[in-house]
Amino acid sequence: MSLVLDAAAQDLLFREARTANTFTDEPVTDEQVQAIYDLVKYGPTAFNQSPLRVVLVRSAEARERLVKHMAEGNQPKTATAPLVAILAADNEFHEELPALFPHFPQAKDMFFAERPAREQSALLNAALQAAYFIVGVRAAGLAAGPMTGVDFAGVQKEFLDDDHTPLMVVNIGKPGDDAWFPRSPRLEFDEVIKTV
Repeated sequence: MSLVLDAAAQDLLFREARTANTFTDEPVTDEQVQAIYDLVKYGPTAFNQSPLRVVLVRSAEARERLVKHMAEGNQPKTATAPLVAILAADNEFHEELPALFPHFPQAKDMFFAERPAREQSALLNAALQAAYFIVGVRAAGLAAGPMTGVDFAGVQKEFLDDDHTPLMVVNIGKPGDDAWFPRSPRLEFDEVIKTV
């Protein structure tokens, strides 16, 4: 095997990791979420812009407000997961660039002065960070259930503002009974990789 990461870690993060559809009632602690973030914040983004923002939905009242915006098939999963996170892109990320990209402070105005450029970049880079977040959840020994079957306009109005674009909702916790659907096929190497 050409990978440095040991087989157990490969299984935890990728081969055996699955999208969970049920969870136990074991809580997900703030300390676990802090550890996840402290790991995944090092994933690369363009200009180190780090546009991902996360809203943790913990209270019963907030959970009820969120569930009504989920697609019907996702509502029970979101209602019963120990923790739910709304992942969003901050379209005003450029305000942080002088601190996050100090060796090139002009980047803020040179590349991101216009809102459409910021939105496009925020969407791509927050999506990268969302993927890191899911892998980080797995690294914490938890399962993630990322979903895009969501009324995004409703979630934005209910939990965010016009400067934040929701990307997905992620249920988080220890997998429960019958948590997994059968593994779906994946494309083979020669179907994806081309050398020129």
